Amino acid sequence: MISSILLQAAPESGAGYSSILMLVAIFVIFYFFMIRPQKKRQEEIKKFRDALSVGDSVVTSGGIHGKIKEINDNTMVLEIANNVNITVDKASIFSLGNNPSNEGGK
Repeated sequence: MISSILLQAAPESGAGYSSILMLVAIFVIFYFFMIRPQKKRQEEIKKFRDALSVGDSVVTSGGIHGKIKEINDNTMVLEIANNVNITVDKASIFSLGNNPSNEGGK
């Protein structure tokens, strides 16, 4: 009776390997669908921000449209209207955009 209980309680020989294999498979799937695309997107955003130059029209993450007047190490000076300049963090630059406020004052 005790031997039958011990035999039933003993795990199958392949059960340990299959659970480890499942964990590895889940990690690989997670890496290719979540981590890798995010890293790739961050690299593209960094290249975009590094390629910006004085005179480019941009949009900040807060929705402010402006034209780059000066680029520093971590900040940029944007002209958002005639003779109205603001300093923003480089990380807040979201995309290139048209800046109607600097075109004829409208």
